[in-house]
Amino acid sequence: GRPGSRVLAGTTPAACSCSYSTSSSSSSPLASLGSSLGLCGHQQRPFARSSSSSSNQPSSRRVLRPLATAAVGVRSGPAAPARDQVLTSDPANNVTDYIYSKMGVNLHHQPSHPIGIIKQAIYDFFEKEHPGVFKAFDDMYPVVSCHANFDEILIPADHVSRSANDTYYVSADKVLRCHTSAHQAELLRTKQPAFLVTGDVYRRDSIDATHYPVFHQMEGVRIYSPADWQAAGLEATAFAERELKAALEGLAKHLFGDVECRWVDAYFPFTEPSFELEIFFNGKWMEVLGCGVMQQVILDKNYGEGHKAWAFGLGLERLAMVLFDIPDIRLFWSGDERFLKQFKAGDLRAKFKSYSKFPACYKDMAFWVSPEFSENNLCELVRGIGGDLVEEVQLIDNFTNPKTQRTSHCYRITYRSMERSLTDDEINGLQERVRQGVSEELKVELR
Repeated sequence: GRPGSRVLAGTTPAACSCSYSTSSSSSSPLASLGSSLGLCGHQQRPFARSSSSSSNQPSSRRVLRPLATAAVGVRSGPAAPARDQVLTSDPANNVTDYIYSKMGVNLHHQPSHPIGIIKQAIYDFFEKEHPGVFKAFDDMYPVVSCHANFDEILIPADHVSRSANDTYYVSADKVLRCHTSAHQAELLRTKQPAFLVTGDVYRRDSIDATHYPVFHQMEGVRIYSPADWQAAGLEATAFAERELKAALEGLAKHLFGDVECRWVDAYFPFTEPSFELEIFFNGKWMEVLGCGVMQQVILDKNYGEGHKAWAFGLGLERLAMVLFDIPDIRLFWSGDERFLKQFKAGDLRAKFKSYSKFPACYKDMAFWVSPEFSENNLCELVRGIGGDLVEEVQLIDNFTNPKTQRTSHCYRITYRSMERSLTDDEINGLQERVRQGVSEELKVELR
């Protein structure tokens, strides 16, 4: 098999255990995941994250391979790419030191970390339902060509996701993958009939409790031959749709318990027909993931004619936030043992218990915007200076002078550590660097 891949079969019992989402009516961070991380909402992404919660747990689980538990910062899994392969001198490069520092951390390779727990729970489900069928790939190289990230999965040439405002470019023709779908065509060409791809993905985005520039996705694909749909007495697309929905309803119940499911028609460039799966959870309908029957041109070109396939995508952070009641996405990257020790491999029933709530420090900043300004550029600059001490960047005022037609924005930056109290001197120093940076780099006029 390919390096970095393995069949999901296992013989040793163990305690170890696109996406595409849009809607929510609650103002709480967890409930708002549907809209803030969604396909059709925030920034109109063609790929996004998904959510979940659980009340039941399988009695036994299989493991792909033994992995030592590792806290954030202890590298497990594939090494980070060489620094000079990511932070290049190419004029198109917009990757920061902050982003590079997250590469190779491999949260999804840590079996007692919430991300690793969710990954393994999904692997377990597909191995239980389809023993030996799906092959797992979770060591794929995160720097990919624009052709693989966009063109091969039919992302339109004018789509917003191709903008340097939204995507991390290593060079004019290479990016940090925005989604695990970037490996779909590559794996189809190796003639893999069923696979799951898990990895860290990268997107320039806003700063709040549910957004982070690095998160983890899983994509699933299964391919069928004419004998499959002929034996079922169904037309090819109808058969693939039936199998897809059965598999994903089963996955939702595996994670959430015995919930009611419903399907909503959707649009994604790479599937037709396309669907979103919703479940009735905590008294309301909640979107879980997006999926569909793979566009035939993708399958024909890369796998071979005469087949049908389905594909789905989901985001592991969103699943873990809901399943484990984790209120802030920054916590996944915490090395604090008070967080890490609350979870163990194979346990989907754990609920995060807050160990402290340190006070926030708020700093407002007003300026006249410039052509170089965008909110994503502002958030990248603030992250690069404040790192994970920045809890939120929020636009609190916006007006245009009727005489000069100049537009003014006022942003409130919330600083808060999850591990200690911050000092006034520390935050004042960070804020002064932010003010200097927005003036020099984004060419705004501070007010």
